[in-house]
Amino acid sequence: MEKETTGTVVAVSKQWWLKVNTKPIRTGGPLDGAVFPHIVKVKYTVGAQEYIKRKWIGAGLPVPSVDSSVKIIYDENKPSKARIM
Repeated sequence: MEKETTGTVVAVSKQWWLKVNTKPIRTGGPLDGAVFPHIVKVKYTVGAQEYIKRKWIGAGLPVPSVDSSVKIIYDENKPSKARIM
């Protein structure tokens, strides 16, 4: 059975090595029109146990800021299996 809790964003890191170009032709500098995917690390607590979950966010999608809260859906029998919403 799935349950819901809130987690706190601990870290957000940009994947600089995976550049996605949004313009067909560069008109400015080397990063003109480039967007990058992110990895978000979230900490959440179930009972007395703390868990950390990572989520990959695609290029161009909104990224939560550090110390913001996000919704976590986890498995009641195995809380380490979770989804970040």
